[in-house]
Amino acid sequence: MELDISDNSLPVYKALANPVRLKIIRLLSHHRQNVKDLANELGISSTITLRHLQMLADAGIITFEKSGHNKISKLQIDTISVRFPERIYHSFESYETDIPVGHFTNYSVTPSCGMAGKNDYIGKVDNPAYFMEPKRIEAGMIWFTKGFVEYQAPNFLNKNEHLEMIDLSMELGSEFPFSNNVWPSDITFFINDIEVGTWTSAGDFSDTRGKFTPAWVPDNVNQYGVQKILRVTDHGTYLDGQPFTDVTLDDLNVAEETFKIRFEVKPNAINQGGCTIFGKGFGNFDQDINLKMFYS
Repeated sequence: MELDISDNSLPVYKALANPVRLKIIRLLSHHRQNVKDLANELGISSTITLRHLQMLADAGIITFEKSGHNKISKLQIDTISVRFPERIYHSFESYETDIPVGHFTNYSVTPSCGMAGKNDYIGKVDNPAYFMEPKRIEAGMIWFTKGFVEYQAPNFLNKNEHLEMIDLSMELGSEFPFSNNVWPSDITFFINDIEVGTWTSAGDFSDTRGKFTPAWVPDNVNQYGVQKILRVTDHGTYLDGQPFTDVTLDDLNVAEETFKIRFEVKPNAINQGGCTIFGKGFGNFDQDINLKMFYS
């Protein structure tokens, strides 16, 4: 589950802001339970327990199912992340490019793989040949198990402009046939053929529908990913504001006319769980792959 700091996320924050409800989550993380058993473990009445459960259910954290006359509670999610607003840097000028996820210029992928557009799948699913289908530029979501997709973005820097840092923002997840909320995958980032670092996606999420995912997409397939912000500076690379690798701007050839950006699940990756890239009109962030170059 992906949260932000808008009022829409308040039900989840309120549901978590109680020690009893946190204990319920811990108990349900081991196995599903009915209301009576939970009440006994909590040492409170079934009526009060049910109120706590309903608040967790309203927040989308748990769900109920019937087993005879019993109401069984079970966890619906296993991960919650919070996205704060992106910090804005006023001291630098910037050039910004949005790259549609279907606008890749090179690829090598293996099934399960495919592309989805606003109204339907693009080409045939699990057939890599369709990744050269001209309509691929209309894709709002692409996925593959192994291999890579590569994009190019224009380098607008003039000779008298000094590059200070690069921000690369995208929404990513793993890839599992249909979906698997616990399916780690090592996704490696390359810029200008330089390996910048590897991030491990926790899963291929479908516990809730993506905020922008079209209605035609079935509930049991990829719904959303995690927004990642990769920042390369003159003193190192950061992922979501945290130190990531030692790669600096000096390691990248920033004098070329274009920037090459690659997302890869490497053949020797420990977790070969695939890659899903969400673009505009899909997932939880209504954005394409975004490259921002800050300069002075």
